[in-house]
Amino acid sequence: MAEKISVIIITSNKRLMELLSLYLKDLEWVELCENFTDTSEIYNTVSSLPKAILLVDMSTDCELLIEKISADCPNCRVVGIKENPDVNFIIKAVRLGAKEIISYPVIKSEFVDVMARVKKQLNANYQKQNKCRMITVFSNKGGIGKTSIAANLAYQLAQITKENVALIDLNFQLGDITTFMDLQPSFGIPYMFQNLGSLNKDFLLSTMERYKNTSLYVLADPPYFKQAQTISQKQLSLFFEVLKGSFSYIVVDTESSFDVKTITTLDYSDLIFLVTIVNLPALRNCQRCLEIFDKLGYDKDKVQILVNRYMENDEITLDEVEEVLKKNVYWKIPNNYFALMASINKGILLSELNPGSNVAQSFKELAIYVSDSVFRKRLIKKFSGDGQSRLDDIFRS
Repeated sequence: MAEKISVIIITSNKRLMELLSLYLKDLEWVELCENFTDTSEIYNTVSSLPKAILLVDMSTDCELLIEKISADCPNCRVVGIKENPDVNFIIKAVRLGAKEIISYPVIKSEFVDVMARVKKQLNANYQKQNKCRMITVFSNKGGIGKTSIAANLAYQLAQITKENVALIDLNFQLGDITTFMDLQPSFGIPYMFQNLGSLNKDFLLSTMERYKNTSLYVLADPPYFKQAQTISQKQLSLFFEVLKGSFSYIVVDTESSFDVKTITTLDYSDLIFLVTIVNLPALRNCQRCLEIFDKLGYDKDKVQILVNRYMENDEITLDEVEEVLKKNVYWKIPNNYFALMASINKGILLSELNPGSNVAQSFKELAIYVSDSVFRKRLIKKFSGDGQSRLDDIFRS
């Protein structure tokens, strides 16, 4: 007989308690626990159970309990219930540790679907460590080079690590990755979301466009913007989960806006490169983004400043940039207009067309810096000559 999963309901709403209890009776794999009056008792019970689901009425005062259980109990999943949840609430609930949100009044079909997903997560040991690293290149200002950064970084990661790398174009309105790489893929994002039920590693590797003979796989934006409007947050979350189980690195180029799809992408990211150039309008936009990221609750190490088209003789110095943003610059990519335009016009990545250029070298060093420590140590030994002291300095910082 299959092991049952214990379910605890937290609510002072008698009607909600009766409704959830009724729905749970139809789930044979569930064992409903008795009501609790003390939160410490709930925590101790959940800690002792092999697998548990906590159904929480989010109108109750239980944020600390949710946060503590989510942090301390990998054997438990928290499902929040809220009347008319908006984006701000969803962000807050996810930050606390809720894995799913159900709207109140609770519809049975939606409830059963959510419970099935949570059950699958628990049975698959969903919280086990995933070695994948997802990097999103973002700016709320267009035309500052984030697509070029995403494409060249992904290419260098594939070249350096020899691991499978996914490059995802989520700029649904103005995606340019296929143009930068001179690709005409057979399938794009809409095809992936039409086949979510079949999504696995083999499907991804056979459907995404492999870039030449590298381990870089590209997924293009939809040819028509309307196709992107049908993609839901739930679908995007599932897509990222499968991607993270299939690739060692994921590099995402996003839209320059804070919509639900972008926030979902940023939430799933392990590292966000906030791209700016050194002028006042761009820096003001960068400030606003940092404020939004702070409100989203992102760890300061998760969001890093990347300065593009950097020139040593800029009127605004790097020290002044850091003073304005109140944050250190993580990386700077030098300005080389002619090399970059030649790359764009020929549809060949700069890292391929002119690998000896200062910009291509910067992309290579950036890829080394964000790759796993095992690769870093191996590459420090591999690279010698003039670049060795530079690399040593990088890895000591």
